[in-house]
Amino acid sequence: VVELVESGGGLVQAGGSLKLTCTGTEYSFGTYSMGWFRQVPGKEREGLSCINYTGKSTVYADSVKGRFTISRDSTKNTLYLQMNSLQPEDTAMYYCAANMYPACTENWFRARDYAFWGQGTQVTVSS
Repeated sequence: VVELVESGGGLVQAGGSLKLTCTGTEYSFGTYSMGWFRQVPGKEREGLSCINYTGKSTVYADSVKGRFTISRDSTKNTLYLQMNSLQPEDTAMYYCAANMYPACTENWFRARDYAFWGQGTQVTVSS
């Protein structure tokens, strides 16, 4: 079982930046592809980005492409999401997740494909 803990959320003004961190506790963290998701009340969890187990392949949702950057340091069992040019519509609870498959598949954005989840960190962007 991989335990994931997110941090780095908070309140930021529109146009600002935040960097989210997700730390895993299991040694095999480095063999999983990892994803970032977000969710607002009443809506489905939205896949934002996926990174493969080596960190050399990434994919992004159109809604965040060019603004968000996913990265990982597997030596530290840590996943990151750098978020720039934040807008009020980015306000949500943000989650990291681990997929036991090492590559980001064509369904990388599908929450049910991820086996392990963090508890979430709230991001609020004020206008």
